[in-house]
Amino acid sequence: MKLEELGYSAELENFRKGAGLEDLDTGRVISEHKERYIVRTSNGEYEAEIIGNLRYAAHSRADFPAVGDWVAISVYDEGKALIHRIFPRKTIIERQAVGKQGEKQIIATNIDYAFLVQAVDRDFNINRIERYLSICNAANVSPIILLNKTDLIEAEKLSEIIQKITARIKGIQVLAISNATGKGINELSEQMKKGKTYCLLGSSGVGKSTLVNNLSGREIMQTNTISQSTHKGRHVTSHRELIVLQNGSILIDNPGMREVGITEASDGLEITFEDIIELSKSCKYSDCTHTVEAGCAVIEAVENGTIDRASYENYLKLQREQEYFESTIEEKRKKDKDLGKIIKNYKKGHYKDRY
Repeated sequence: MKLEELGYSAELENFRKGAGLEDLDTGRVISEHKERYIVRTSNGEYEAEIIGNLRYAAHSRADFPAVGDWVAISVYDEGKALIHRIFPRKTIIERQAVGKQGEKQIIATNIDYAFLVQAVDRDFNINRIERYLSICNAANVSPIILLNKTDLIEAEKLSEIIQKITARIKGIQVLAISNATGKGINELSEQMKKGKTYCLLGSSGVGKSTLVNNLSGREIMQTNTISQSTHKGRHVTSHRELIVLQNGSILIDNPGMREVGITEASDGLEITFEDIIELSKSCKYSDCTHTVEAGCAVIEAVENGTIDRASYENYLKLQREQEYFESTIEEKRKKDKDLGKIIKNYKKGHYKDRY
């Protein structure tokens, strides 16, 4: 397989030469499991791990390789390799790390388009779509909304759902598909571009793995049904994986995500809620919170129906979430800075008299 079939570009080649990496092989990370990576090159696939210097220089988990990354490797044994360098990332889709305050988790890198998958029979939630949109907009990744399992509802109900989305979310393509009947699958495949990388985002049980199988024309991903006891999707996909489809496009499947926390990237909210941001410029106060202030243009627009109330409330929720994340980042930086001062003073011998 040629590197171009994995999405390799002239920009990446220029970086490789400029960074003096000609003596190393180039490949793309196609899967990751507990800091063990599968890297595909023009010569085949290798199980790889990062070198010590790369590990010790990392400030956070985001400095480690992720699925979608381009890396420079050296092969040291049959099927084994070491990762020496991560190429600059064109785009990064990330969320708040679950259970870890002030930390990010990379979902995938070097993505061109993101499919936001929802099941219309049970999973449909416009608030969640706006959350995913904010993450994609912050990453400069083009989103496409996929409504799956359309065979389980009436055509009239599907039309109502699409109208709700387009009334609240402007300028984003919405496609209705069904893994069971095949509706919309060929149309989706035909518009996927050769050499471009697509990422699937959505909750468990919405049909992402089955969609991968349908688009690839073979059983690549294990699939499962919805739990009858909880009516929630089971986590069938346990890790991220990059797959090259027959039409030449590249697809990354992801484990279902119950929590998709917003990070400090404010641009994502500004793009997703562009109407609210634009109206806020007409507020009486420059520091208006759009909650209780007299003369707030946003509140006025909500009350007269110009702005959807549910979208407004979701905006406030995501904004609070973003502000909280930013505060935890600052707190973490302060603690790290204070710890650094203690270590520096200790090395200078300021504490020698105490021992």
